[in-house]
Parts: sequence; structure tokens; C-alpha cells
Amino acid sequence: MEVSTKKINNTLIIGIKGRLDALTSTDLEEHLCKLINEGETRIVFDLGELEYISSAGLRAILFSAKRIKAVDGSIAFANITGMISEVFEISGFGTMFEIYSSALVAAEKMS
Repeated sequence: MEVSTKKINNTLIIGIKGRLDALTSTDLEEHLCKLINEGETRIVFDLGELEYISSAGLRAILFSAKRIKAVDGSIAFANITGMISEVFEISGFGTMFEIYSSALVAAEKMS
């Protein structure tokens, strides 16, 4: 898994590439905790290059969403396609979170 970050306005875009599973989800949780502790409260996950997500990956995202909500922040997702979209729909994440067609659109809506 590779994680990239960039700032658009006051929203942090986090791109996740590769696999988000039991082997990588802890790394993502730690990275997100650090970002939230540094004051990031508006986060968009760009999942356009995510190839696979397991239940452990979903847990990591849910954990992060709870942390962000605790500091009155917001979280959204962008570029969800294919198998990742199916997993989000089956798990109920599609109704729990805002999902946008692109990270730019998400950042504009969240600002």
C-alpha cells in the first residue's frame, strides 16, 4: 500500500494505492492518527488506485472516521469504482459517508 497526501483549500486528500488489508491497515491507522493529531479535520480518501480492501481496511477507515467526528471534522470518499464500490455498498459504507466522483469535487463541497 502506498499513501499520498495533498492539500486542496483546507481539505486533506489522502490517496491510497494498492491493497488495504490486515497487513497494511495498522499503518494507515497510525498515519491517520498522526494527521488528525496535527489538526487535520477535513479528509477525503481518494480510492481511485485502491485495488483491494478487506474488512480490516474497512475497520481502519471506520476508526479514522470516528476520530475525525470526535474533533467535529468530516470525511468523504472519491473515485470509488469496481470492486471497491461493491464492497462499500455491501458493507453499508456507501450510505454512511459522502462519496464524490473526484477528490477535487469533494474538496470543493467540504470547504
